[in-house]
Amino acid sequence: MKIALAQLNYHIANFEDNAEKIITAINQAKNEGAELVVFSELSVTGYYPHDLLERKEFIEKASQTVEKIAQACQGIAALVGAPSINTGSRGKKLYNSALFLNNGKVEAIRNKSLLPTYDIFDEYRHFEPNQEFNVIEFNGKKLAVTICEDLWDEQPTQNEFGKDKLYQTSPLEELSKQQPDLVINLSASPFSYNQENWRKNILVKNAVKYRLPIVYVNQTGAQTELIFDGGSCFVKEDGSIPVELDYFKEDFVVVDTERPVEKKQEQKDYIAKIHQALVLGIRDYFQKMRFTDVVLGLSGGIDSAVVCALAVEALGNEHVRGILMPSRYSSDHSVADAVQLAENLDIRYDIISIQNMVNEFENQLSPIFENLPPGVAEENIQARARGILVMAVSNKFGNILLNTTNKSECAIGYGTLYGDMNGGLSVLGDVYKTDVFKLARYINRNEELIPENSIIKPPSAELRPDQKDTDTLPDYEILDAILFKYIELNQSPEEIIKQGFERETVLKTVRMVNQNEYKRFQAPPILRVSSKAFGFGRKMPLVARYF
Repeated sequence: MKIALAQLNYHIANFEDNAEKIITAINQAKNEGAELVVFSELSVTGYYPHDLLERKEFIEKASQTVEKIAQACQGIAALVGAPSINTGSRGKKLYNSALFLNNGKVEAIRNKSLLPTYDIFDEYRHFEPNQEFNVIEFNGKKLAVTICEDLWDEQPTQNEFGKDKLYQTSPLEELSKQQPDLVINLSASPFSYNQENWRKNILVKNAVKYRLPIVYVNQTGAQTELIFDGGSCFVKEDGSIPVELDYFKEDFVVVDTERPVEKKQEQKDYIAKIHQALVLGIRDYFQKMRFTDVVLGLSGGIDSAVVCALAVEALGNEHVRGILMPSRYSSDHSVADAVQLAENLDIRYDIISIQNMVNEFENQLSPIFENLPPGVAEENIQARARGILVMAVSNKFGNILLNTTNKSECAIGYGTLYGDMNGGLSVLGDVYKTDVFKLARYINRNEELIPENSIIKPPSAELRPDQKDTDTLPDYEILDAILFKYIELNQSPEEIIKQGFERETVLKTVRMVNQNEYKRFQAPPILRVSSKAFGFGRKMPLVARYF
C-alpha cells in the first residue's frame, strides 16, 4: 500500500490554517499516487487544546473542519486527528479520535484507549478512554489504527511500589487478534533530549513483537512550552527503519509499504538537538502569538549571550534588541563582552547605567534599613532596577522580553522575582548550566559569535564586589548532577548521597529546590527540552514541608 506521511506544524484552534495545511497535503499525496495519507494526533485542533475542549463552539468548529477536509478525500483516503462526541450515556463527553475520511465523508472513527495523565499530559481530564477495538478495512488491507500512547502500554510506572506497568490494557494486543496487515499510529509526541531513543525503541519493539509494519506520524512545531520534533517514520516488521522524516521541521513522503525507498536522517548529538528545539520554540512562539521583536538584558555573561544568539537565529538580527545595564559592580570586561556580542550578532543595543536609580532606592529606604548591614535586599534592588528598564522598553516598543535564567538557577532560586525572572518566555529554564556552556560552544562551531571571555570567565551575578556563583553554590558540574537525579530521576536525597555525593551539599541543594517552588510558580513559560521541565509538567505544592 502506498501511504503518505504528512508531518506538519499545527496551530492550536487555528482551524482555517490547519485545514489548509491538511488539504494541501491530501492533494499532494493524491498527485504522488498515495492511497492513504496520515496526519498526527489532534491535527485538526492542534495539540493540546486544554480546556478549549470544554467549549461547545470549539468542538462544533472542529467537526465542521473535519467535514471540510473530508470533501477533499475523493480518490484518496486520510486519517486525521480530532475530538469526537461520546454518544454513550456514561463517561466524558469526548473521545480523542482518529477519523478515517474517504469518499468525501467520515467513514470510520477509532478512539484513543490509553490516555496519558502524567507529567505534561492531562488527557483524562477531557477524554473518555476507548473500550472497543476494531481494524479498518481499506483497499484489501486491515489497518490497526492507534493513537500515540496506545503503543506505550508497557510503559513502566517509575515507582517502587510493586507495580511495573502503568496500563492494564494493550490496544495493539487486542487489535492483533483481528490479524491486521499494518499498524498506523497518529502521534503528538513532544521532544525531550534525555528520552530521545525511547520512542524508536517502542516502535521497534512493537513491530518485532507483532510482526507488523508500523506507520508512525508525529507532528512538528512548538505550542508554547511543548516542542514537537517530528521524526515520523516507517518501521518494517523486522524492526528496521528504512524511512525517517526530518526533525524540527515539516516533511512529507509517500511510502510503498511493500518496497519502501530509503529516506534516512543524520544522527545529531543531544546539544545539537536542544539547539534546534530552542530555535524552533522561540520562532513558533513569536509567529503563533503574532509577536515580532525581542528585548533582553545583556550582562556579558553566558546565559544572556546564548539566548541572544538563539533569538537572532530564530527571528533575525533586526528583531532583537539588547539592553546593557551596568552598575558599580559590573566589571569593564562584562560591558565589553556584551558590546562585542551585540556587534558580532549585528543587533541594536543600548547602555543604561542603573547606578543612579539604585542609589535613589537606597536613599529612600535608608530610614527603614538604618543600622542594618547590606545584603540580599540591596542586591535584589539592582536586579529589579534592571527588570524595570527592560520591561519599560518592552512596553514602549512592543518587544517581548526573553528571560535568560537557566535551569540550575531556576531550580535553586538563584534569581530575583520581578527582576531577572521577568519575561514573556523562558528560553533556558530547562537547560542546566553545564549544558548552557556546551550550547555556547555549539553556537560558535563555525565562527565566534559569543565572545570567548563570556564562556571561560567564572559565572557571576555581579551584585556585590568580586562576587562569584561558587561563593554560595557548589561547582555546576556537581550541582547539575544532583539536580538531575533529584528532578528528572526523582531520586531521594539518601539515594543521591549513596552515589558518592557529599551529604551536606545534597541536603542543601534539595532544600533550595523545595523552598523555591513559589518562585517557579511565578516564572514565565519555559521551553521544554527534557523529560521533566519546570512548569505544568511538574506540579509540586508550594507550602509543603519535606526534606
